[in-house]
Amino acid sequence: MFHSRLGCSSISFRHQDLGTALRTMKELGFEEIDLGALPGVCDHVPYGLNAAAVDTVSAEVNASGLRVRSVNGDVGDLNKVLDDEGRAARERHLDALLTLTANIGAKALVLPCGALDHTPVRSVEEDLDLVAAQLTGAGQRAAEFGVELWTESLHFLRFCWNLERAGLLADRLAGSGVGIVMDFSHIVASGEDIQAYLDRHQGRISHVHLRDAVPGNINLSIGNGDADFVGGLKRLAADGYTGHFSLELETRDVTHDERPAAAAKAASFITDLI
Repeated sequence: MFHSRLGCSSISFRHQDLGTALRTMKELGFEEIDLGALPGVCDHVPYGLNAAAVDTVSAEVNASGLRVRSVNGDVGDLNKVLDDEGRAARERHLDALLTLTANIGAKALVLPCGALDHTPVRSVEEDLDLVAAQLTGAGQRAAEFGVELWTESLHFLRFCWNLERAGLLADRLAGSGVGIVMDFSHIVASGEDIQAYLDRHQGRISHVHLRDAVPGNINLSIGNGDADFVGGLKRLAADGYTGHFSLELETRDVTHDERPAAAAKAASFITDLI
């Protein structure tokens, strides 16, 4: 029904429990998903991710028959300076997420581009160095599990919130193997230009999230904001992008009852553009 490279993030149905969300996406005609594992945003994967929880979530996702492109997770603020105990806890959480990612056959684990705060902990340059080092180390660990490590950058709510910081992070990650996730809504919400973002990140994008936005607001359904999906998807194709796309419809302009129909409408619109 929808393009084979277009999936749906479970964040789109974060109000449902995991099993219900999986059934909803499959019944809508999606064959591929991103799995939301973001505390406070989507609780389909428990933040306290012990071995039993990993097994439970893995079994439920695998039983659904859906392909998983990525796990969208979080292991804490990557620009926070940790003590030995904090580093050990982060490493355990990362390994649990990577185990889950590998168990469900996902291509990559996605981690954020820093804290939910634009203000640096030390300085912009030092924080960018630390975020890049943490992502690079996580990418090396991911390779041991047979999966990739991506980061969503830019992200309007996080440390790398604008094109300047996202570009500086991309520079630091060059050659690391860490992929970049592009999100239309975060670019628009930050007041940046889609084409300028693609100029800065040409050849670096591993995955694309789709949601609409206006400056300052990332939570709009596709068609209700300012995102230029026609121009953006055309440019991605011209640049040789062969990766996949995911509807991440964590929107606030539809009711929960309207959400399945809105997702299907968005999927049909984007399918025609890919």
